[in-house]
Amino acid sequence: MANIHNEPVVVLGLGRFGSALAMELVSRGTEVLGIDSSNKVVRELAGQLANVATADCTDIEALRQLGVPEFRRAVMAIGTDIQASILTTALLTDLGITDIWAKALNPRHADILRRVGAHHVVLPEQDMGERVAHLLSGRMLDYVEVDQDFAIIKAKPPRDIVGMPLRESRLRSKYGVTVVAVKSEAEGSDARFGYATADTVLMYGDHILVVGSISDLERFAEAD
Repeated sequence: MANIHNEPVVVLGLGRFGSALAMELVSRGTEVLGIDSSNKVVRELAGQLANVATADCTDIEALRQLGVPEFRRAVMAIGTDIQASILTTALLTDLGITDIWAKALNPRHADILRRVGAHHVVLPEQDMGERVAHLLSGRMLDYVEVDQDFAIIKAKPPRDIVGMPLRESRLRSKYGVTVVAVKSEAEGSDARFGYATADTVLMYGDHILVVGSISDLERFAEAD
């Protein structure tokens, strides 16, 4: 059975988000067809993307001629033209694309994209804003929201759990969170994250990965 993660992807709209996504996919060994309505954009990317074409993404015949129906995965990455992004997503649905990712500008736009057939919707600006806001508060070193009210953070351990095995830290009862991995400062620059166990002893300077509800993680990150 073919690995679906290596299947070709068509990216429609090659602005900052679409072009960065397309080039990252290519660097990971994925075949990409990039499409944009701007000749200038296509010329600039021609040396970086092997398959790139100029076309009106809201023209279903143009998409057919470029072989878009042959793709199982598509990313609608059109930027500020909301009407074009909605129509393009609807056309991808009509063409039978079974895995459609779409970029939205706001929650209302995201809701419409889902209604016309997008299977996954991302809001890059909103998601990044929320991430930075969390990083600016408390001791979080990184933050990734994985569900509506569930996240994973990278942080340094608070003073009250340093120097004792995790089994004795009462983290779950105190904060409602779980340490799942740790990278020890004592191992220096070659340190790697490893799974935390009940016997893991955290030290100052260690980096830990912690999972839990967003509110619990925020409370944990504010602990001294």
